[in-house]
Amino acid sequence: MIKDITLGQYFPGSSIIHRLDPRFKIIMTTIFIAMLFISNNLWGLLIGGVFALFTFVLSKIPFKLMLKSLKPLIPILIFTSIFNLLFIDGGDVYIEWEFIKITEDGVNMTVYMAIRIIFLIIGSSLLTYTTSPIALTDAIEYLLSPFKKLKMPVHEFAMMMTIALRFIPTLIEETDKIMSAQKARGADFESGKIMERIKALIPILVPLFISAFRRADDLALAMTCRCYRGGEGRTRLKQLKSGLKDYIAIVITLVFLLAIIVINILIQDL
Repeated sequence: MIKDITLGQYFPGSSIIHRLDPRFKIIMTTIFIAMLFISNNLWGLLIGGVFALFTFVLSKIPFKLMLKSLKPLIPILIFTSIFNLLFIDGGDVYIEWEFIKITEDGVNMTVYMAIRIIFLIIGSSLLTYTTSPIALTDAIEYLLSPFKKLKMPVHEFAMMMTIALRFIPTLIEETDKIMSAQKARGADFESGKIMERIKALIPILVPLFISAFRRADDLALAMTCRCYRGGEGRTRLKQLKSGLKDYIAIVITLVFLLAIIVINILIQDL
C-alpha cells in the first residue's frame, strides 16, 4: 500500500500538458476543483469527469499509474461512504432496520462525494505528474507575488510547499524500507487489535522522524554551502513564458466550468 502512493512524483514527458505554462496549470487545477464542488447533479460531475479524462489522455501518463494512485484511496472512500449512508437523513427511505436507515439523500451524497474524491485525485495528481518541482515553485511564487506588497515571505512559502511535496515520495520510500527491515526482524503490522497495530507503528515512526530531520538538515546545509538566497535578486535558469496554447487551454477549462454552471441553473429551474 505504501508503494502505491504517488503523490508528489514528477514523470518527465513531452506531451502538450507537460509543455503548458505551470502558472496556467495551477489555475486550471483550481478551476477544476471548483467544477467538482459546484456540481450538484450527476450531469455536472460527468462534465468534470470528461474534462479530467480528456486532460489525462493528453498528458500521456500511463493509465495503470493513475489506478495505482487511486488504490490507497479505497479505505477513505469506504469509510466516507459508510458514514454518509448511515448519518445523512432525508428524502425517500430505501432501507430501515433497527438503527440502520439508508435514505435518498444519503445515497446521493455518497455517490457525489465518491465521484468528487476520485476526480479530485486524478486532476490534482496530473499537476505534479506533469510539472517539475522547480517549475512548480516558480509558478506558485509568481501567482502569490501580489502578497509581497503585504511583506509576506512569498518565496519562502512557495519553496516550503514545493520541498514538502517533493519529499513525500522520498519519505514513502524510506517508510517502506523501515517496514521491510522491521518485518525481517519479526515485527507484525497486520494482525492484532487496533491498539496493538498502533503500538506496532512506533518502531517505524521514530526512525522515520529521525531520518526526516536528518534529510532536512542536510538540505539546509547544502543550500547554505551553495550560498542560496531566495526572493529579491534571484535569477532563474528557465523563465516562465506563456503562449497561445496556454490561453487556449484556460479558455477550454472555463468553457467546461460555464457548462456546469448552465446545467446547474437549468436543472434547478426544472
